[in-house]
Amino acid sequence: MGVVYLLGAIFSEVFGSTMLKLAATAKGKLPIIGIIAGYILSFYLLSLALLSIPLSFGYAVWSGLGTALTAVAGVMIFKEKMSKKATLGIGVLIIGIVMMRL
Repeated sequence: MGVVYLLGAIFSEVFGSTMLKLAATAKGKLPIIGIIAGYILSFYLLSLALLSIPLSFGYAVWSGLGTALTAVAGVMIFKEKMSKKATLGIGVLIIGIVMMRL
């Protein structure tokens, strides 16, 4: 069940991070509410995940995959460019997470 909580925490964090970009470009309170809700839910689900997943692995997966998916969201939603170095960095990050579990 910890993995399910961790995935929920990751997607909530990506949602909150995406709302940060919207808050900078859009008017209204909806992006601010999305930031707050996304991060509160993310930290809550992460805390539940850490009941059954080691802290070092759980936090590495949460922050690493959150970073990678936020970069993908930037490319897909906001049409941002991803350099070869950024792509390589995300690949190295994911390799590091996998190596933690070997």
